Amino acid sequence: MNHVPDQTAFRLRAEPPRASIEAERLYRKQRLAAGYRIFAQKGYDHSLAGHITARDPEYEDRFWVAPIGPWFGHIRVSDLVLVDHDGHLLAGEGPINQAGFAIHSAIHKARPDVVAAAHSHSIHGKAWSTLGRLLDPISQDACFFYEQHVLFEVFSGIVLDTSEGERIAAALGDKRAAILQNHGILTVGASVDSAVASYVSMENACQTQLLAEAAGTIKPISPEIARYTANQIGGSDPGAFGFRPLYERIVREQPDLLD
Repeated sequence: MNHVPDQTAFRLRAEPPRASIEAERLYRKQRLAAGYRIFAQKGYDHSLAGHITARDPEYEDRFWVAPIGPWFGHIRVSDLVLVDHDGHLLAGEGPINQAGFAIHSAIHKARPDVVAAAHSHSIHGKAWSTLGRLLDPISQDACFFYEQHVLFEVFSGIVLDTSEGERIAAALGDKRAAILQNHGILTVGASVDSAVASYVSMENACQTQLLAEAAGTIKPISPEIARYTANQIGGSDPGAFGFRPLYERIVREQPDLLD
């Protein structure tokens, strides 16, 4: 097979660098609020479950998150709260989701490269998680996760203990996503863009494989081609290319999220 030398098939339109830390903070918070709205738009909101976080650009031991209680579809930039890795509320009005804190604080501690993490109890990710299996490379889109996601096999109840979060972070290692058995899915990224868009893509991959297996016998993509395809759609911020249309749509339809 003849491979194209440059395996990076997708190039993002360059964003101008933010002029200050304050501008970068606002940039991340706008995308974080949009991420919650996108989750609501796609039906990923279930009761009080789910959380998306964004590391603060100035203080690496702090991250922004939505308070627990309000509907994802109502989250605005001004609603976001800032917490540190010890759970102290430093800005905004809580309370916060303790399960979300236990998972995300451990991931942010363990992975300095991770700016954002996303987790929810979306229906297809939750259904797939009950099978105790990794996703197979059955489509071009699913190849994005080939050798880039892990299975966290132990479910021991609602994650309220930071030690459980630490075990999830350890299982995640340097990968971009995890299937939390009997729980759901989780994605991380070097930007809010990549964490959210990767979550949308993983939920879609779970839905696709559930449908395909229900329909008949799957013919998976070979490991060589799956690995090659994963490299093609990688880049310096894997998954971020999928966020722009989601962001532009939600901001146009619901501009109050920027308040």
